[in-house]
Amino acid sequence: MLATTTFAASNSNPPNPAHKNSSQYPPFSSNSRAAHIVSITRRGLLASISIALTPFLTSPQPQIKNPTHYADFISLPDSEARGLFQMPPPRLTNRYFLVRAGESEYESLGIINTNPVAKTSVDNGLSEKGKKQTVRAALDLKSMGACEGNCWIWPSITQRAYQAAEIIAAVNGVNRSNIVPEYSFLDARGLGAYEGKKLDSISEVYASDSLSPNIKPPPIDDGTPNESVQDVFVRVTQLMSILETQYSEDTVVIVSPDSDNLSVLQAGLLGLELRRHTDLAFRPGEVRFVDASSIPTYKQPASAVYKCLNPPNCN
Repeated sequence: MLATTTFAASNSNPPNPAHKNSSQYPPFSSNSRAAHIVSITRRGLLASISIALTPFLTSPQPQIKNPTHYADFISLPDSEARGLFQMPPPRLTNRYFLVRAGESEYESLGIINTNPVAKTSVDNGLSEKGKKQTVRAALDLKSMGACEGNCWIWPSITQRAYQAAEIIAAVNGVNRSNIVPEYSFLDARGLGAYEGKKLDSISEVYASDSLSPNIKPPPIDDGTPNESVQDVFVRVTQLMSILETQYSEDTVVIVSPDSDNLSVLQAGLLGLELRRHTDLAFRPGEVRFVDASSIPTYKQPASAVYKCLNPPNCN
């Protein structure tokens, strides 16, 4: 510890340097003021320096012109914060158009094909009928003014969905750089053991969906996932979270290879219970603007005992 001594004025004579016995410091006299011993530690020294330099190192804080508005902003509920997306959302920052791609080659043959391994296969591309359906969808989007402003097209990387996105972009004058391929969240719903069966057998899956969104199709060992409605709901919710975080006041055209992605997504956005997603089924090449007025008339589910208290999250 360092110590410094300070003295006040004194009436005593100054020390005589000629005398060897003279003290280094002036002697205390009876009428001299009391000496003050001030202790200085390293911590105190650093604190003093920081206090002295603070006004020069800190930038002035911006003034809040409307403190009431600012307080309202920072006190928003977590569910309304950007990036924390919940279904149904309290609001949407973008406009959304949902498009199902036209008929695929597999669908033209009446065969179910949902294995993601084959999603980029040419056989998963648009059939001749599917191309015509997609052109009509692109013209519908143009007549609706979907891409008159800033427009982004988000297709599944599945062959028919990406082909549909390219047709939509060409008809609506959208730059190809605005086509953003989605690699997993928009995959066609995996139907498990129904893979390779006739397309009409999908009605059995929908019969199970109407009972509970957690019922999965029977599994299979060829790599095809067996997804419940709830599984699809998780995927499309993650997709919407990305879109609502990445864009603001833009138009987003979502292009799906199948109907279930879009019907489950729309049910979630509108607050319908997920068992009713088949009421919102999309035809190949159908375009739909996300609008609350499009909620269909309620239909009593097959199970009259089952009640959904928190749509769309129902077990």
